[in-house]
This record gives sequence, structure tokens and C-alpha cells, in this order.
Amino acid sequence: MALTLIEKIIARHSGNGSVKPGQIVDIEIDVRAARDFGGPNVVKNLQDNGLKVEDPSKTFFTFDCYPTASDQKYATSQQYCRDYAIDNNIKVYDVNSGIGTHLVIEEGLAIPGSTVVSTDSHANILGSVGAFGQGMGDQDIAAAWANGKSWFKVPESIKMIFNGKRPVDVTAKDIVLNLLNRFGANSLLGYSVELYGEEIDKLTLDERITIASMATEMGAIIVMIPPSDAIMKYCESKAGRKLEKIAADPDAEYAKVIELDISEFVPMVSRPGHPEDSVDISTVRGQKIQSAFLGSCTNGRYEDMKTAADILKGRKVAPGVMLKIVPSTDDVWNRCLEEGIIKIFKEAGAMVSNPGCAGCAAGQVGQNGPGEVTISTGNRNFAGKQGKGSVWLASPAEVAASAVAGYITTPDQIPDTPAVFTPTGKSAATSAQRAEVPTDKPMVFEGKVWIVGKDNIDTDMIFHNRYLTITEISEMGQYAFDNLEGWKDFAKKAEKGDIVITGKNFGAGSSRQQAVDCFIALGVQIIIAESFGAIYERNAINAAFPILNYSDISSLELKQRDRVRIDLLSGILTNVENGKTVQIEKFSPVQVDIYKKGGLLK
Repeated sequence: MALTLIEKIIARHSGNGSVKPGQIVDIEIDVRAARDFGGPNVVKNLQDNGLKVEDPSKTFFTFDCYPTASDQKYATSQQYCRDYAIDNNIKVYDVNSGIGTHLVIEEGLAIPGSTVVSTDSHANILGSVGAFGQGMGDQDIAAAWANGKSWFKVPESIKMIFNGKRPVDVTAKDIVLNLLNRFGANSLLGYSVELYGEEIDKLTLDERITIASMATEMGAIIVMIPPSDAIMKYCESKAGRKLEKIAADPDAEYAKVIELDISEFVPMVSRPGHPEDSVDISTVRGQKIQSAFLGSCTNGRYEDMKTAADILKGRKVAPGVMLKIVPSTDDVWNRCLEEGIIKIFKEAGAMVSNPGCAGCAAGQVGQNGPGEVTISTGNRNFAGKQGKGSVWLASPAEVAASAVAGYITTPDQIPDTPAVFTPTGKSAATSAQRAEVPTDKPMVFEGKVWIVGKDNIDTDMIFHNRYLTITEISEMGQYAFDNLEGWKDFAKKAEKGDIVITGKNFGAGSSRQQAVDCFIALGVQIIIAESFGAIYERNAINAAFPILNYSDISSLELKQRDRVRIDLLSGILTNVENGKTVQIEKFSPVQVDIYKKGGLLK
């Protein structure tokens, strides 16, 4: 029986001589990968079910979602996977390596005709070399790790033939955006799509990766591009052996045969929210941008970097625009370094990060803020996917040109003078809205104490850096002492009006104001310590939050949750439970003045 590309690969890996669409078969998986996103759940599924890895030599971790490891949750996930990898002899492509689906090609693991699964929904990138790649959930990957096999339903195939000559200004990204314009997000749903034609045969590996990577956005199971002689030579050099060239049978049957004229394709961009909402770039030229992103599994390859560098050389990124660049793998990064491309990027004013997925996975760079307009080479621009702003999808050439222009444009229409931002007035001071501060602020406090008997409690213990993006003081209280051993439940136990008594050097460490404001949010009245960190002391005084130093209060015989009274002006501290008093430091004139005003800026 004649077979399509996908049918031939599945048949060979199932042990069957032939398969047909709709048939469900178990197939051998040649490469089984899990990322730092999803990897810990794969491990947990294996451990919870008492399963072992069937073949460690075919099993891999790829840390590409959060290669900076600057987020504590991701760092914990990565270390959890590393520990499992050591115990089970599994190779880890760590945070310095790059995108997993690219690495398996570079490392010669994914070859034409092979099967690859990953916790990456864009594992179908492997169609770029004529391999069958699939993204899977955590349980699926765990089963593949344990059994070496996975079940698949053989998809129907579509043969797509490209006639004509590709216009010189139409990039690989433009090709896929033209396809999205024609077929939308679901016309190809569930199909394996094979691409043919003279212009398809000419595609480089980097171009094939760009097109194959957006099969997911078109709803296709995979976009399969039959390997050319050049692709075979590349894969053989990486695998270190002679490989069989995979091809569909000449008389294979397809659900559909679609012919397209590639000469009609035009440079395109996708409007924010939907990759399939792609339009001719000329219809939106002039759209002001605030940031630009070059990278992702779709356009983080060397050719993408070189294209952008050729445009940026001798130019500067427009004022007020931030260009962020993330190569896909360490090999790409190093080649860019050796050839001076990184230097061009830096001289143009771009930021270059270490290899990985970047903003697409919300784990590196490329995220944008509310109202920010970004032009990106990513594959997805769903609302919230790359931040809280809006994202336009485009080719590397269009992203680089737009970054220089300050608005969406093409390389042939970069202006001599970039567009600049004009004042909006949104950030002007609004003194009329300032709240009135009570002038009768209390000078004597009474409340129950929390005796936190530790020295050198730093600001990370008080208010951890993972919460620093919180700007509303009312939300900060719940995290007070969240990172202090023995006191992580403090916020739940504390009552409004409480008083904290602690040791030496309270508030050591960073300058974060939140370490003061979290106690204000909780309703803590005052903190009394043997001494305070210098910056913390200033922050508290300037926020009108009462703090006082003491030398020795042992004579008070304080117990946890005793009631005390403190006079700010006299410095008399009284244990209400037994009537004993002690002299501590009193408010300074400056402290009194700022406290009565309600803060330094009032």
C-alpha cells in the first residue's frame, strides 16, 4: 500500500507494514523530552506510579522556558529535574543550551523519518527535517519515558503544492502568515500537511523551521517538508552516519491536494490576539510600536539574526523603543558572537539575552506591559501570552526595520528620522487628588507583642523578591515574614494593632520599601528592635511608620502576646501585664515631624 510521509514514519515505528488514516497504533518513540515547564510533573507521574525510565539514552530534559532561572519557582522545578536526571542517568540540556526542539536537530538526535515527543506544543517543528514530532501532556510523556512507546491515531494527509516563484521580499515567516491568512486556525485541523514545489525544495533549514513551527497555529498535526539533499547532508553531519532519505510514495493517497501560487504571496503581519488574523503589512504600516522582539522557536535561528543585523548595522533603535533579542540555541549565539552580529545588536541599542524560548513562555525576555505595543517574531500573540500589551507578529526583517523606524514598516521603507513619542499627560502629577492627612496622630500605642527573637532579619526574609512586582500596599501584608523560618504564617496570625519586638540589624539587605509597607498593610503599629538596617530605618521613618531602638528590655519579663504600651515622645515602654517599665530610644524631632505629616512626601 502506498503511504504518505506521516503514514510511512508511523508504519515503520509501529512494526506494521502499512497503516491508514484513523487507525490507532502504538509507535516507538526515538526521542523523549521534557522541558523545565512540565518536566517536574512528568517526574511526579513516574514516581507516583512506581515507573522507571525505559531507555535513558533516548530520554532528555531541555530547560528552555526559563533559561535565566531567575524565578524561584522555575529554579526549583529545574533543580528537581536535575536531581532526577542524576539518579536516572538522563542527559540535561541545561539553561545555557537553548530551545529543545532545535537542540535535538543540532545534536543529531532527530533525523529524517524519526519520532520525537516533548512537553512542547511546537515539537512538530521536527517536520522541518522530515521527522514526526508531537507535543504532549505530562502523563503522555511519562508513559513514553516508561514504555518507550505511545499510541497515535494516524492522521489524514494533505498535499500542498507551491507553484511559481517566491517574491524576493517574501520571507519564510511571510509564507506561513500567508498560509494562515488563507486557511485560518482550523481549516487544516487534525491533518498532516506535506509541502511540495520548487521553492519549497530551495528552503534552508532555518526557513523550514520557521514554517513548520507554526503548524500548531494552523491547527495541523504537523507540517512535513520532505528533506532535500542539503537537509540530508546537514542531518548526516550531525548524526555522524549515513541516513535514509524519507519520502512519500509517488502514488500515496491524500485527503486533499491543494495548489497555491507562491508568487502571489506578500509580506504580512498578524494583528494582535490571533496569529491567523494576518494582513498585508502595507495596510498597517505606520502603526507606532514601543518594543520589538526577535527570537522564539519560530525565528531565533542564525539566518534570522543575520537578517536583522544587516538591517541594524550602522543604525540605532528608535528613541523610546526597546529591542529584545534571544537566539534559539547556544550554537547560534556563539556564531553571532564570532561573526560580530552581537556587537551590531549592542551598538544599535538592543538587549541580547541567553538562548531560550523567551517571552512566548513568559519566562525570559520579551514580555510587555499594559498598553505596550510590541512587534514580535514569535508564533503566538494570544492576549496575555507575551504580557499584558498587544503583540503583532512579523518576520525578522520587518521587526528590525520597525525597531529602527519606531513603527511597523518594511526594510525598504525605513525613514531617515524615526518616529518619536509625544507627551500624553497621563503621568502628570495630580496634587489635587492628594488625600488629607490627620494631624492628631497617636503618640502612645498599646497592643499585643510578637517577640521575633532573631538578629539580622533581612529584607528578603521580611518580603521576598518574588513579590516585588506588587505595587498596591494593601496587597503586601499577606507576604510579611513569608520567607522567615518559623514565622512564615505570621500574616495569618497577626492582628491589627500588634507590636513587633525583634533583635539586631532588623531590615538588613536591600532597599525595598515593601519590607516596611507590608507591616503597614497588616496593621502592625510599631516595630521595636535593638538596631535597624540603615536603609530600612530611613524607609520606615519616611513612610511615617513608627520604629524605635532599645538597648535592654529583659527587665520587662515579656512573654509572647503580652500587652505593652509605648510612648513615642518619652520612650517609655511598659509591660501592661506586670506594670514594669523600661527606657528605650524616643522619637527624634525629624521622626516626629515626618510622622505627623503622614510621610516624607506629604
